[in-house]
Amino acid sequence: MKKSLEVPVFNEMMCELFQAMKELGGSGTIREIDDKTIEILGLPAEVQEIMHGSSSKTEVEYRLAWTRTYMKKVGILENSSRGVWSLTAKGREMEQIDPKEVVQKVREMTLLKTKGVDTINIEDDNLENDGVDTPDEIQSWREKLKNILLNLKPDAFERLTQRLLRESGFTQVKVTGKTGDGGIDGMGIIKLNGIISFHMLFQCKRYTGTVAAGEIRDFRGAMQGRADKGLFITTGKFSGPAIEEANRPGTTPIDLVDGDELVEKLRELQLGVIPVNDYSIDEAWFLSI
Repeated sequence: MKKSLEVPVFNEMMCELFQAMKELGGSGTIREIDDKTIEILGLPAEVQEIMHGSSSKTEVEYRLAWTRTYMKKVGILENSSRGVWSLTAKGREMEQIDPKEVVQKVREMTLLKTKGVDTINIEDDNLENDGVDTPDEIQSWREKLKNILLNLKPDAFERLTQRLLRESGFTQVKVTGKTGDGGIDGMGIIKLNGIISFHMLFQCKRYTGTVAAGEIRDFRGAMQGRADKGLFITTGKFSGPAIEEANRPGTTPIDLVDGDELVEKLRELQLGVIPVNDYSIDEAWFLSI
């Protein structure tokens, strides 16, 4: 029997992740899949909060990244360049999966299964060394980029946000963070299909921890009556109550971008992130912001 504060090994969460994919309709973002899998597993908050070493990932997130990678290797899952994972045609047809069989197949594919051995001894700490490609969302360049973002000066981070929004299709993007405008760091306009415009106010914060619901409420209060939508960008994470508050019915909606999504967007737009075999971080680019 597992200790109450022990994080399940990656293969021990495979059936629950498969169930999560089914319940999500066959596709979902990493956050949606992780949250649904954790809900199915019924993991206590104490386990969910255990961090993976000195990284910004929790141990559960780290191991679920490996879970998805193994399932992708055997053709059950696939993922797009925008971070959306989905069941393949093969995965949709399956009623259930056998984690042991999945691991065996993957290790046979990587030529690491010893001939004649039909039992598996999985040690999660050794995953990086077993020949399976490291999941993209936990590769080292991402942690390096997050550290750079955390060490940017506040005004540089605001300018980076301004550039990011412009590259993403926003117009008339202005930074107002220095005016003490009730927590509002800037504003911009996004136009859909070249016709419908939405005025948006944004807040960008360099956090190492979790943004609480109270900070979302404060932000909404500051933007009251001044915009159609809000955007809160952080290098950290958003708590469950913060996410619920951002989407509370009857209030001005607030879109959330956490550290993982911010890194992914910088990669997608190649802002200070140079694609090579891996990704090389252009530190000078961030220092010039």
